[in-house]
Amino acid sequence: MTVEAAELTTPPSHHCVLVVEDDAELREMMAQMLMLEGLPTSTAVNGREALEYLQGDDKPDVILLDLMMPVMDGWEFRRQLQADKTLAGIPVVVLSALDQSRAGDVGARAVLEKPLDFDRMLGLVRRYCRHAGAPQLLR
Repeated sequence: MTVEAAELTTPPSHHCVLVVEDDAELREMMAQMLMLEGLPTSTAVNGREALEYLQGDDKPDVILLDLMMPVMDGWEFRRQLQADKTLAGIPVVVLSALDQSRAGDVGARAVLEKPLDFDRMLGLVRRYCRHAGAPQLLR
């Protein structure tokens, strides 16, 4: 099932996860996995695109954030997110291949090392998502 097909079966009004990742394959795999678990997901290719998304009406329950990206990296995205009072409270989980000291300096709720432990990722996301529950897919 494609990401687009999974999105059609979930309520379009709220995406509980925003995945900010420049690696297209990993980004799409994460989005598919989350949506198959009943967690409506949006994606962004870099920090600038994520900030543009966040200016809309839908605010995610959690952001999964890569740090090393072109255009706007995760550190700059996080600085701008924290400077905006309407966005600063959104929990952020960092995804990074960097050591914990470099990845942990962005004020994230958690750091997931790459390669990702998808079970741990799902557990963290479920902790923050209001819509966490049974998959929304029709079988």
